[in-house]
Amino acid sequence: MTEASLDGFRAELRAWLEENCPEEMRDGKRTEDGICWGGKNWEFTSEAQKVWLERCAAKGYTVPTWPVEYGGAGLNRDQEKIFRQEMDRINARSPLESFGIWMLGPALLHFGSHEQKLHYLPPIARGEIRWCQGYSEPGAGSDLANVQTKGEDKGDHWLVNGQKIWTSYADKADWIFALVRTNREAPKHKGISFLLCDMEQDGVETRPIKMISGISPFCETFFTDAVIPKHQIVGEENKGLKAMFVMMNEARLGVAVQGLSQSEVAYQNAVDYAKDRLQGRDVTGVKNPDGPADPLIVHPDIRRNLMDQKSFIEGARAFIYWGAQMLDQAHGNQDKDADGLVSLLTPVIKGYLTDKGFDYCVAAQQVYGGHGYIEEWGMSQFARDARITMIYE
Repeated sequence: MTEASLDGFRAELRAWLEENCPEEMRDGKRTEDGICWGGKNWEFTSEAQKVWLERCAAKGYTVPTWPVEYGGAGLNRDQEKIFRQEMDRINARSPLESFGIWMLGPALLHFGSHEQKLHYLPPIARGEIRWCQGYSEPGAGSDLANVQTKGEDKGDHWLVNGQKIWTSYADKADWIFALVRTNREAPKHKGISFLLCDMEQDGVETRPIKMISGISPFCETFFTDAVIPKHQIVGEENKGLKAMFVMMNEARLGVAVQGLSQSEVAYQNAVDYAKDRLQGRDVTGVKNPDGPADPLIVHPDIRRNLMDQKSFIEGARAFIYWGAQMLDQAHGNQDKDADGLVSLLTPVIKGYLTDKGFDYCVAAQQVYGGHGYIEEWGMSQFARDARITMIYE
Protein backbone atom coordinates (compact mmCIF):
# COMPACT_ATOMS: atom_id res chain seq x y z
CA MET A 1 0.00 0.00 0.00
CA THR A 2 1.11 3.56 -0.67
CA GLU A 3 1.88 5.97 2.15
CA ALA A 4 -1.13 8.05 1.14
CA SER A 5 -3.49 5.07 1.35
CA LEU A 6 -2.12 4.13 4.77
CA ASP A 7 -2.61 7.71 5.95
CA GLY A 8 -6.18 7.52 4.72
CA PHE A 9 -6.72 4.25 6.57
CA ARG A 10 -5.32 5.79 9.76
CA ALA A 11 -7.63 8.79 9.52
CA GLU A 12 -10.68 6.61 8.89
CA LEU A 13 -9.77 4.25 11.74
CA ARG A 14 -9.09 7.10 14.15
CA ALA A 15 -12.49 8.62 13.42
CA TRP A 16 -14.19 5.24 13.92
CA LEU A 17 -12.46 4.65 17.25
CA GLU A 18 -13.33 8.12 18.53
CA GLU A 19 -16.98 7.53 17.68
CA ASN A 20 -17.31 3.90 18.76
CA CYS A 21 -14.98 3.18 21.69
CA PRO A 22 -16.90 3.85 24.95
CA GLU A 23 -15.11 6.12 27.39
CA GLU A 24 -15.15 3.36 30.01
CA MET A 25 -13.13 1.15 27.64
CA ARG A 26 -10.33 3.75 27.36
CA ASP A 27 -8.53 2.92 30.59
CA GLY A 28 -6.18 0.32 29.09
CA LYS A 29 -7.16 -2.18 31.77
CA ARG A 30 -5.39 -5.52 31.41
CA THR A 31 -6.25 -7.15 34.73
CA GLU A 32 -8.66 -10.09 34.97
CA ASP A 33 -11.62 -7.89 35.92
CA GLY A 34 -11.10 -5.83 32.77
CA ILE A 35 -10.71 -8.69 30.27
CA CYS A 36 -13.55 -9.90 28.06
CA TRP A 37 -13.15 -13.64 27.38
CA GLY A 38 -16.46 -14.18 25.61
CA GLY A 39 -18.25 -17.52 25.33
CA LYS A 40 -21.75 -18.90 25.80
CA ASN A 41 -21.75 -18.24 29.54
CA TRP A 42 -19.77 -15.00 29.61
CA GLU A 43 -21.19 -12.29 31.86
CA PHE A 44 -20.18 -8.78 30.78
CA THR A 45 -18.84 -6.57 33.53
CA SER A 46 -20.62 -3.56 32.07
CA GLU A 47 -22.79 -2.47 29.17
CA ALA A 48 -19.77 -0.63 27.76
CA GLN A 49 -17.78 -3.88 27.60
CA LYS A 50 -20.64 -5.55 25.70
CA VAL A 51 -21.04 -2.65 23.28
CA TRP A 52 -17.28 -2.46 22.63
CA LEU A 53 -17.13 -6.18 21.76
CA GLU A 54 -20.17 -6.00 19.49
CA ARG A 55 -18.90 -2.95 17.61
CA CYS A 56 -15.42 -4.36 17.13
CA ALA A 57 -16.73 -7.77 16.08
CA ALA A 58 -18.98 -6.16 13.48
CA LYS A 59 -15.91 -4.48 11.93
CA GLY A 60 -13.69 -7.55 12.26
CA TYR A 61 -11.45 -5.73 14.74
CA THR A 62 -11.33 -8.56 17.29
CA VAL A 63 -9.16 -10.44 14.76
CA PRO A 64 -8.01 -7.65 12.43
CA THR A 65 -5.72 -9.72 10.19
CA TRP A 66 -8.07 -12.65 9.65
CA PRO A 67 -9.85 -12.77 6.26
CA VAL A 68 -13.22 -10.99 6.17
CA GLU A 69 -15.09 -14.20 5.30
CA TYR A 70 -13.85 -15.75 8.56
CA GLY A 71 -14.83 -12.83 10.79
CA GLY A 72 -11.76 -10.63 10.48
CA ALA A 73 -11.10 -7.22 8.97
CA GLY A 74 -8.65 -8.47 6.35
CA LEU A 75 -5.96 -5.98 7.34
CA ASN A 76 -2.45 -6.38 6.01
CA ARG A 77 0.55 -6.11 8.34
CA ASP A 78 1.06 -2.38 7.73
CA GLN A 79 -2.60 -1.70 8.49
CA GLU A 80 -2.42 -3.91 11.58
CA LYS A 81 0.49 -1.86 12.94
CA ILE A 82 -1.58 1.28 12.48
CA PHE A 83 -4.53 -0.42 14.15
CA ARG A 84 -2.42 -1.29 17.22
CA GLN A 85 -0.98 2.23 17.34
CA GLU A 86 -4.40 3.87 17.21
CA MET A 87 -5.80 1.51 19.86
CA ASP A 88 -2.83 2.40 22.09
CA ARG A 89 -3.27 6.09 21.34
CA ILE A 90 -6.65 6.14 23.10
CA ASN A 91 -5.56 3.50 25.65
CA ALA A 92 -8.36 1.21 24.49
CA ARG A 93 -8.95 -2.15 26.10
CA SER A 94 -8.74 -5.22 23.92
CA PRO A 95 -12.36 -6.00 22.96
CA LEU A 96 -11.79 -9.76 23.28
CA GLU A 97 -9.15 -12.16 24.60
CA SER A 98 -9.33 -15.78 23.56
CA PHE A 99 -7.36 -19.00 23.21
CA GLY A 100 -9.42 -19.34 20.04
CA ILE A 101 -7.78 -16.18 18.69
CA TRP A 102 -4.23 -16.79 19.92
CA MET A 103 -3.91 -20.53 19.39
CA LEU A 104 -6.69 -22.37 17.57
CA GLY A 105 -7.21 -19.63 14.98
CA PRO A 106 -3.68 -19.81 13.51
CA ALA A 107 -3.87 -23.62 13.37
CA LEU A 108 -7.25 -23.56 11.59
CA LEU A 109 -6.12 -20.88 9.16
CA HIS A 110 -3.09 -23.01 8.29
CA PHE A 111 -4.48 -26.57 8.38
CA GLY A 112 -8.30 -26.33 8.50
CA SER A 113 -10.60 -26.95 5.57
CA HIS A 114 -12.63 -24.06 4.16
CA GLU A 115 -15.74 -25.55 5.77
CA GLN A 116 -14.03 -25.76 9.16
CA LYS A 117 -12.85 -22.17 8.91
CA LEU A 118 -16.36 -20.96 8.08
CA HIS A 119 -17.84 -23.02 10.91
CA TYR A 120 -15.39 -22.30 13.76
CA LEU A 121 -13.65 -18.99 13.10
CA PRO A 122 -16.54 -16.45 12.91
CA PRO A 123 -17.96 -17.51 16.34
CA ILE A 124 -14.46 -17.07 17.80
CA ALA A 125 -14.20 -13.62 16.25
CA ARG A 126 -17.61 -12.62 17.65
CA GLY A 127 -16.77 -13.91 21.11
CA GLU A 128 -19.55 -16.48 21.04
CA ILE A 129 -17.45 -19.59 21.74
CA ARG A 130 -14.71 -19.85 24.34
CA TRP A 131 -11.95 -22.40 23.76
CA CYS A 132 -9.38 -24.08 25.98
CA GLN A 133 -6.37 -26.24 25.09
CA GLY A 134 -5.88 -29.91 25.97
CA TYR A 135 -2.18 -30.63 25.65
CA SER A 136 -0.40 -31.48 28.91
CA GLU A 137 -1.10 -34.70 30.78
CA PRO A 138 0.11 -36.01 34.16
CA GLY A 139 2.88 -37.91 32.34
CA ALA A 140 3.38 -35.60 29.36
CA GLY A 141 4.19 -31.95 29.94
CA SER A 142 7.06 -30.64 27.84
CA ASP A 143 7.21 -34.03 26.06
CA LEU A 144 3.87 -33.80 24.27
CA ALA A 145 4.83 -36.66 21.96
CA ASN A 146 4.22 -38.86 25.01
CA VAL A 147 0.49 -38.06 25.36
CA GLN A 148 -1.58 -41.10 26.34
CA THR A 149 -5.15 -39.82 25.89
CA LYS A 150 -6.36 -42.24 23.24
CA GLY A 151 -8.96 -42.17 20.52
CA GLU A 152 -10.37 -45.49 19.27
CA ASP A 153 -11.48 -45.43 15.64
CA LYS A 154 -15.19 -46.30 15.50
CA GLY A 155 -15.77 -45.58 11.84
CA ASP A 156 -17.41 -42.16 11.79
CA HIS A 157 -16.01 -41.06 15.15
CA TRP A 158 -13.32 -41.57 17.77
CA LEU A 159 -14.10 -42.82 21.25
CA VAL A 160 -11.75 -40.80 23.47
CA ASN A 161 -10.49 -41.73 26.94
CA GLY A 162 -7.79 -40.09 29.02
CA GLN A 163 -6.84 -37.08 31.11
CA LYS A 164 -5.45 -33.60 30.49
CA ILE A 165 -3.97 -31.28 33.13
CA TRP A 166 -3.21 -27.55 33.43
CA THR A 167 -6.13 -26.86 31.10
CA SER A 168 -6.53 -23.11 31.54
CA TYR A 169 -10.16 -22.06 32.22
CA ALA A 170 -11.52 -25.45 31.13
CA ASP A 171 -14.37 -25.07 33.60
CA LYS A 172 -15.47 -21.93 31.74
CA ALA A 173 -14.79 -23.04 28.16
CA ASP A 174 -17.34 -24.20 25.59
CA TRP A 175 -14.96 -26.27 23.42
CA ILE A 176 -11.48 -27.76 23.72
CA PHE A 177 -8.80 -28.47 21.11
CA ALA A 178 -6.80 -31.50 22.20
CA LEU A 179 -3.95 -33.77 21.21
CA VAL A 180 -5.19 -37.36 21.14
CA ARG A 181 -3.27 -40.53 20.31
CA THR A 182 -5.19 -42.10 17.42
CA ASN A 183 -2.58 -44.68 16.38
CA ARG A 184 -0.85 -46.56 19.19
CA GLU A 185 1.29 -48.57 16.76
CA ALA A 186 2.96 -45.59 15.08
CA PRO A 187 6.12 -43.89 16.43
CA LYS A 188 4.95 -41.79 19.34
CA HIS A 189 5.35 -38.41 17.60
CA LYS A 190 3.46 -39.60 14.50
CA GLY A 191 0.38 -41.23 16.01
CA ILE A 192 -1.27 -38.10 17.44
CA SER A 193 -4.23 -36.18 15.99
CA PHE A 194 -5.50 -32.67 16.68
CA LEU A 195 -9.18 -32.97 17.62
CA LEU A 196 -11.95 -30.53 18.54
CA CYS A 197 -14.42 -31.45 21.29
CA ASP A 198 -17.55 -29.90 22.76
CA MET A 199 -17.03 -29.48 26.52
CA GLU A 200 -20.75 -29.86 27.22
CA GLN A 201 -21.08 -33.32 25.71
CA ASP A 202 -21.30 -36.54 27.69
CA GLY A 203 -18.00 -38.01 28.79
CA VAL A 204 -16.16 -34.72 29.45
CA GLU A 205 -15.51 -33.53 33.02
CA THR A 206 -13.38 -30.76 34.53
CA ARG A 207 -11.98 -30.21 38.03
CA PRO A 208 -10.27 -26.95 39.08
CA ILE A 209 -6.71 -27.12 40.45
CA LYS A 210 -6.25 -24.87 43.50
CA MET A 211 -3.08 -22.77 43.42
CA ILE A 212 -1.18 -21.14 46.29
CA SER A 213 -2.90 -17.87 45.43
CA GLY A 214 -6.28 -19.46 46.16
CA ILE A 215 -7.60 -18.98 42.62
CA SER A 216 -8.14 -21.76 40.09
CA PRO A 217 -7.37 -20.76 36.50
CA PHE A 218 -6.11 -24.29 35.77
CA CYS A 219 -8.12 -27.51 35.60
CA GLU A 220 -7.88 -31.23 35.08
CA THR A 221 -9.99 -32.46 32.17
CA PHE A 222 -11.20 -36.06 31.94
CA PHE A 223 -12.49 -37.87 28.85
CA THR A 224 -14.54 -41.02 29.45
CA ASP A 225 -15.87 -42.58 26.24
CA ALA A 226 -16.25 -39.11 24.75
CA VAL A 227 -17.47 -39.23 21.14
CA ILE A 228 -15.61 -36.96 18.70
CA PRO A 229 -16.89 -37.07 15.09
CA LYS A 230 -14.32 -37.55 12.33
CA HIS A 231 -15.01 -34.12 10.83
CA GLN A 232 -13.69 -32.51 14.03
CA ILE A 233 -10.06 -33.22 13.20
CA VAL A 234 -7.74 -30.38 12.16
CA GLY A 235 -5.15 -31.37 9.59
CA GLU A 236 -4.21 -34.96 8.78
CA GLU A 237 -4.90 -37.92 11.02
CA ASN A 238 -1.88 -38.90 13.13
CA LYS A 239 -0.06 -35.66 12.23
CA GLY A 240 -1.53 -33.41 14.91
CA LEU A 241 1.80 -32.21 16.23
CA LYS A 242 2.22 -30.15 13.04
CA ALA A 243 -0.86 -28.10 13.88
CA MET A 244 0.26 -27.85 17.50
CA PHE A 245 3.65 -26.41 16.57
CA VAL A 246 2.08 -23.73 14.35
CA MET A 247 0.10 -22.35 17.28
CA MET A 248 2.84 -23.01 19.84
CA ASN A 249 5.34 -20.87 17.95
CA GLU A 250 3.00 -17.90 18.18
CA ALA A 251 2.04 -18.73 21.76
CA ARG A 252 5.67 -19.06 22.83
CA LEU A 253 6.50 -15.69 21.33
CA GLY A 254 3.60 -14.28 23.33
CA VAL A 255 4.97 -15.82 26.53
CA ALA A 256 8.38 -14.34 25.72
CA VAL A 257 6.65 -10.95 25.57
CA GLN A 258 5.25 -11.65 29.04
CA GLY A 259 8.76 -12.29 30.36
CA LEU A 260 9.92 -9.03 28.80
CA SER A 261 6.87 -7.13 30.05
CA GLN A 262 7.32 -8.22 33.66
CA SER A 263 10.98 -7.21 33.65
CA GLU A 264 10.09 -3.91 31.97
CA VAL A 265 7.46 -2.90 34.52
CA ALA A 266 9.69 -4.05 37.39
CA TYR A 267 12.56 -1.96 35.96
CA GLN A 268 10.40 1.14 35.55
CA ASN A 269 9.23 0.87 39.15
CA ALA A 270 12.79 0.32 40.37
CA VAL A 271 13.99 3.46 38.57
CA ASP A 272 11.23 5.55 40.15
CA TYR A 273 11.98 4.12 43.58
CA ALA A 274 15.73 4.72 43.18
CA LYS A 275 15.06 8.35 42.32
CA ASP A 276 12.79 8.91 45.34
CA ARG A 277 14.37 6.79 48.07
CA LEU A 278 17.03 8.62 50.12
CA GLN A 279 19.78 6.38 51.43
CA GLY A 280 23.41 7.26 52.28
CA ARG A 281 25.69 9.72 50.54
CA ASP A 282 27.32 9.48 47.11
CA VAL A 283 30.98 8.41 47.34
CA THR A 284 31.99 11.32 45.09
CA GLY A 285 30.28 13.97 47.18
CA VAL A 286 26.89 15.15 48.43
CA LYS A 287 24.25 15.29 45.67
CA ASN A 288 21.26 16.32 47.79
CA PRO A 289 22.55 18.94 50.26
CA ASP A 290 19.05 19.94 51.34
CA GLY A 291 18.10 16.41 52.38
CA PRO A 292 19.28 13.95 55.00
CA ALA A 293 20.70 11.62 52.32
CA ASP A 294 21.18 11.24 48.58
CA PRO A 295 18.77 9.27 46.37
CA LEU A 296 19.65 5.64 45.72
CA ILE A 297 20.17 6.26 42.02
CA VAL A 298 23.44 8.12 42.60
CA HIS A 299 25.13 5.01 44.04
CA PRO A 300 27.31 3.11 41.52
CA ASP A 301 26.02 -0.39 42.29
CA ILE A 302 22.39 0.71 41.98
CA ARG A 303 23.17 2.37 38.64
CA ARG A 304 24.98 -0.76 37.45
CA ASN A 305 21.99 -2.88 38.42
CA LEU A 306 19.54 -0.61 36.59
CA MET A 307 21.72 -0.43 33.47
CA ASP A 308 21.95 -4.23 33.38
CA GLN A 309 18.17 -4.38 33.45
CA LYS A 310 17.78 -1.74 30.75
CA SER A 311 20.33 -3.45 28.48
CA PHE A 312 18.45 -6.74 28.72
CA ILE A 313 15.08 -5.10 28.07
CA GLU A 314 16.24 -3.28 24.95
CA GLY A 315 17.93 -6.40 23.57
CA ALA A 316 14.94 -8.59 24.41
CA ARG A 317 12.58 -6.24 22.62
CA ALA A 318 14.72 -6.38 19.47
CA PHE A 319 14.85 -10.19 19.70
CA ILE A 320 11.05 -10.37 19.89
CA TYR A 321 10.64 -7.98 16.95
CA TRP A 322 12.94 -10.21 14.91
CA GLY A 323 10.95 -13.31 15.90
CA ALA A 324 7.66 -11.64 14.98
CA GLN A 325 9.10 -10.62 11.62
CA MET A 326 10.15 -14.21 10.94
CA LEU A 327 6.63 -15.42 11.81
CA ASP A 328 5.16 -12.88 9.39
CA GLN A 329 7.48 -14.03 6.62
CA ALA A 330 6.83 -17.70 7.34
CA HIS A 331 3.03 -17.41 7.38
CA GLY A 332 2.40 -14.41 5.14
CA ASN A 333 4.99 -15.09 2.44
CA GLN A 334 5.28 -18.89 2.81
CA ASP A 335 9.03 -18.37 3.36
CA LYS A 336 10.50 -21.80 4.15
CA ASP A 337 13.78 -20.38 5.42
CA ALA A 338 11.91 -18.12 7.84
CA ASP A 339 9.73 -21.05 8.90
CA GLY A 340 12.85 -23.07 9.70
CA LEU A 341 14.29 -20.24 11.78
CA VAL A 342 10.99 -19.84 13.62
CA SER A 343 10.86 -23.54 14.46
CA LEU A 344 14.45 -23.49 15.70
CA LEU A 345 14.61 -20.20 17.58
CA THR A 346 11.10 -19.58 18.96
CA PRO A 347 11.72 -21.96 21.90
CA VAL A 348 15.05 -20.20 22.46
CA ILE A 349 13.40 -16.76 22.50
CA LYS A 350 10.74 -17.99 24.91
CA GLY A 351 13.15 -19.83 27.19
CA TYR A 352 15.83 -17.15 27.36
CA LEU A 353 13.51 -14.17 27.77
CA THR A 354 11.41 -15.76 30.49
CA ASP A 355 14.44 -17.06 32.41
CA LYS A 356 16.24 -13.73 32.24
CA GLY A 357 13.00 -11.81 32.68
CA PHE A 358 12.56 -13.45 36.06
CA ASP A 359 16.20 -12.78 36.98
CA TYR A 360 15.80 -9.10 36.21
CA CYS A 361 12.51 -8.87 38.10
CA VAL A 362 14.45 -10.11 41.13
CA ALA A 363 17.21 -7.58 40.36
CA ALA A 364 14.60 -4.80 40.30
CA GLN A 365 13.14 -6.14 43.53
CA GLN A 366 16.60 -5.91 45.10
CA VAL A 367 16.72 -2.14 44.46
CA TYR A 368 13.91 -1.84 46.99
CA GLY A 369 15.78 -3.72 49.69
CA GLY A 370 13.32 -5.01 52.29
CA HIS A 371 10.50 -3.04 50.70
CA GLY A 372 10.78 -5.32 47.67
CA TYR A 373 9.35 -8.17 49.71
CA ILE A 374 6.38 -6.24 51.09
CA GLU A 375 3.15 -6.72 49.12
CA GLU A 376 2.35 -3.02 49.44
CA TRP A 377 5.04 -2.17 46.86
CA GLY A 378 4.02 -4.80 44.29
CA MET A 379 7.50 -5.98 43.34
CA SER A 380 6.99 -9.50 44.70
CA GLN A 381 3.97 -9.86 42.41
CA PHE A 382 6.09 -8.99 39.37
CA ALA A 383 8.61 -11.65 40.40
CA ARG A 384 5.86 -14.28 40.88
CA ASP A 385 4.24 -13.42 37.56
CA ALA A 386 7.60 -13.67 35.81
CA ARG A 387 8.38 -17.01 37.46
CA ILE A 388 5.33 -18.76 36.05
CA THR A 389 6.25 -17.77 32.48
CA MET A 390 9.35 -19.97 32.78
CA ILE A 391 7.12 -23.02 33.29
CA TYR A 392 4.27 -22.89 30.79
CA GLU A 393 4.31 -23.21 27.00
